[in-house]
Amino acid sequence: MRHFNAYAAAVKPERTFFNVLMTLAGFLFVSLPHLDWALPIYTLLGTTLIVMSACAANNFTDRGVDAQMPRTKKRATVTGEVPAHALLTMAATFGLVGFAILLVHVNVLTAVLGAVAYVDYVVLYGWSKRTTPWSTLIGTISGAVPLMAGYTAVTGHLDLDAWLLGLIMVFWQMPHFYAIGVFRLKDYQAGKLPIWPVKYGTRNTQLWILIYVWLYVATVFLLALQENRWPLMAVGVYGLYWLYVGLRRRPTVAPEAWARQMFGVSLFTLLVLAAGLTLVPILA
Repeated sequence: MRHFNAYAAAVKPERTFFNVLMTLAGFLFVSLPHLDWALPIYTLLGTTLIVMSACAANNFTDRGVDAQMPRTKKRATVTGEVPAHALLTMAATFGLVGFAILLVHVNVLTAVLGAVAYVDYVVLYGWSKRTTPWSTLIGTISGAVPLMAGYTAVTGHLDLDAWLLGLIMVFWQMPHFYAIGVFRLKDYQAGKLPIWPVKYGTRNTQLWILIYVWLYVATVFLLALQENRWPLMAVGVYGLYWLYVGLRRRPTVAPEAWARQMFGVSLFTLLVLAAGLTLVPILA
């Protein structure tokens, strides 16, 4: 069981789950109540395999960095319990099967979006987090794609709604991952990764977290107003609560405690967003 758990951890199940959840939300946003059950199964299966492949590839390229960080130095991918060749085999197998499923059973555009996300996460983000504080922003491309891919799996095209969905995910990810950077600052310093909090400090990062939360809220409201999608208005209101928590708590608590609270609220915000998108075609 321990051996299985080590291999399961190598494909980052939490990250995979949330990416697939947002793919489903994007799909249901434009497909309910008239749902073809074969298409979402293929979409979710292909997406799951591609995300798992990207995570395995990322774990392969990050072994050196992970070995320097207290939080990650005992990972099975660092200790050798999950060897490098196994990571490459998983990455290649899952990726090839996942892309094949999207190409054959979904559509070319969704597969192309998956390829863009894959290159961004494994190559561009993998390089940038070692070299520039803008790495988090670069990495948001891969995090924005699953929601857009769920949408394009149904529509077969990119339109204003699709781009707004992508922007919403970009603006959600920035405060979420900046918060992690603040309360795990020592890990990133140990790994010599020049992320924003390391380069510009926690107080500056707190300000940018609040700015990105505001941009998230504004974009949600913009999408909600496109066709009177009132369930998304509720999503935007909860986003305002996220902003309120940050503004109210920032002057009174230490940056690390503040960041942990903002991180916790961000996770629930994502679930509220997924629920709101799913309810739009049912209730609006």
